[in-house]
Amino acid sequence: MAKRLSDPVLDQLLRAARTHNGWQDEPVSEDEIRELYELVRWGPTSANCCPARFVWVRSAEGKAKLAPLAHEGNRAKILAAPLTVIIGYDLDFPAALPRLFPERAERLQRFFRNPEILEATAFRNSSLQGAYLILGARMLGFDCGPMSGFDHGAVDREFFAGTRIKSNFLCSIGHGSTVGLFPRNPRLSFDESGRFA
Repeated sequence: MAKRLSDPVLDQLLRAARTHNGWQDEPVSEDEIRELYELVRWGPTSANCCPARFVWVRSAEGKAKLAPLAHEGNRAKILAAPLTVIIGYDLDFPAALPRLFPERAERLQRFFRNPEILEATAFRNSSLQGAYLILGARMLGFDCGPMSGFDHGAVDREFFAGTRIKSNFLCSIGHGSTVGLFPRNPRLSFDESGRFA
């Protein structure tokens, strides 16, 4: 049975966590990236479809390819961050269902022949997996800087050519600095954001 996490953990994950724009000069190692993915992969998705695909951009060459494809305000962030992840979604995800959900794979594959359902499922669930990436990184003591300001078509051509993978959003990961850290903005209250039914 799950137990409530401690307040310091909740603070680290959400309440005190910030979106970072500046980064300390400290790399994120391949072992740390693999450890992060081992956490992320256990997050739930519809029918265990797991459509997210990740490009872990940490080389100077990779950053030099990605940064010009971002909006002007995001280019310096990508170049400075030790790691920027391209979170994409694979429209060929149903091919893995015989392994990921063998009991219902054939029925699900027929269901996902509908292009609108396929696209919506892939996009929605890759967004979930991207959120798990942010929380997982924070669990491991990293800071995150998610961003959506980039040329999706150009990123898809540069990083996903020859596939049916499309980019969803980017997320820089590392140890944040106070450089470019904005004052904390407010959020909607409980009553503003929802209602009981």
